Amino acid sequence: MSTAATRANEHSEVSSIVHLAFELGNSHWKLALTTGLGQKPRERTIDARDLEALRKEISRAKRRFGLPRSVQVVSCYEAGRDGFWLHRWLDAEGVENVVVDSSSIEVKRRARRAKSDRLDAQRLVWMLVRYQAGERKVWSVVRVPTVEEEDRRQLHRELEAVKADRTRSTNRIKGLLAGQGTRLEVGGNFPARLDRLRLWDGSSLPAVLRARLEREWEKVQLYTQQILELEAARRRLLREATDPELEQVRQLLGVRGIGVNSAWLFVMEFFSWRQFRSRREVGGLSGLVPSPYQSGDVSRDWGIAKAGNRRVRTMAIELAWGWLRHQPNSALSRWYEERFGKGSRRVRKIGIVALARRLLIELWRYLETGVLPEGAELKA
Repeated sequence: MSTAATRANEHSEVSSIVHLAFELGNSHWKLALTTGLGQKPRERTIDARDLEALRKEISRAKRRFGLPRSVQVVSCYEAGRDGFWLHRWLDAEGVENVVVDSSSIEVKRRARRAKSDRLDAQRLVWMLVRYQAGERKVWSVVRVPTVEEEDRRQLHRELEAVKADRTRSTNRIKGLLAGQGTRLEVGGNFPARLDRLRLWDGSSLPAVLRARLEREWEKVQLYTQQILELEAARRRLLREATDPELEQVRQLLGVRGIGVNSAWLFVMEFFSWRQFRSRREVGGLSGLVPSPYQSGDVSRDWGIAKAGNRRVRTMAIELAWGWLRHQPNSALSRWYEERFGKGSRRVRKIGIVALARRLLIELWRYLETGVLPEGAELKA
């Protein structure tokens, strides 16, 4: 009888699909590849954004699993800082990829659990196997915009970022002055007014602090100039462009109570690149739907889901307050006043969220059918 050790066949049965999961880091990427069917994932690390190394690892995995070069490859990674360029590259390489919403990935409910890039990649690849096997609710898949759709978001997002930068510089100036026991409105001929500013003992500002305030004021002026240029570019597009998206913006601008900021954001972030099939999808993607909690005899409401686009959600709530003022005779405003108008401040704030959800749905229907919300008026 031979006592030589025998090696078990590691791949007695293989799948016709290679599953690949990415854990994307700034300097390195963790890869986990498997054929499913209980096959232990093949783990590899490559330099971030090294596409040639990625090609080689996929080819090596096919050879390791004993599969032909033409075998199908499916992959996934979490949506994040790297955006969608990797998805587009994988699609060009013939890899079927899905971008996963990070907040939808299931985790253990224990207070403490082991976490590392290697374990994250392993978890993702096994969830990918389940997803490909038909378990579609294992996570939520992000709808990837086209290059043109993504590019249309840049203008209003840059405008939002520049306004936030200006606000930070303005608040920094006010904070520095408050630290000296004084205050001064930021605007106009600010440096000249600094000359006349006196501290509690009648002395002028210290030289170093004065220089810092002047540099912050220069930032405020720069940001203001950038805001004016971006708003001018937006107005020029609204006057001259004939794209369907700009037509939708003009359509919303015709409704009383809707300004250019809200109309532009709703179209570019929400309505122009998503094909909604029902009002539930509109409410769900905006994150304005309730989150019930029921267990046995316990029944609670945990507020809105906040799972959608935060920019759209914030703007919708802001627009809802303005809708009550500019469209008081509309059916939505009357519904709000009857149900929440006589309640406490907390009740009215809860009601405005419900109004924002209903208003978004009505605006979606208006863009789809051209029918105004009941009782709403157009601008003169």
